Amino acid sequence: MINIRIAKKEDCPRLLELVNELALFERAPQEVTVTLDEFEDAGFGKNPVWKAFVAEVNGVIVGFALYYIRYSTWKGCRMYLEDLIITEDMRGKGIGKLLFDRLIAEAKELGFNGMTWQVLDWNEPAINFYKKYEAVVEAGWLNAALSKEQLLRMEV
Repeated sequence: MINIRIAKKEDCPRLLELVNELALFERAPQEVTVTLDEFEDAGFGKNPVWKAFVAEVNGVIVGFALYYIRYSTWKGCRMYLEDLIITEDMRGKGIGKLLFDRLIAEAKELGFNGMTWQVLDWNEPAINFYKKYEAVVEAGWLNAALSKEQLLRMEV
């Protein structure tokens, strides 16, 4: 029995465990620098910026989908799927589909003008999953970022 529900603050330690599992899978475990306090505050503090749905099996969180609102000057308000994570031993059991379907329902309920996300070009299982939804996987865009440390060093 798989239960999909809205994430609660007390879920955050488990969600971060899954984030670290994903980072290991994506070959970048050193890139996870957010603290539990920062993560909790960003989701459940005074000004929450993310919302998540969790998937539970027998009361244990085995996956989650975390999103935030992204504004596009071309498209308007869109759901940005930051992470869709299913713990390794639970993949292939339909949990990702249940979470993704819940995201689609949420996007429709909230009147978003679409949904966007990123997928690594080598992650064929994920790409194939998204293609089942007729998602357009675009090429040609490069990610750019500045770290917190870089921002602090800049004089403006």
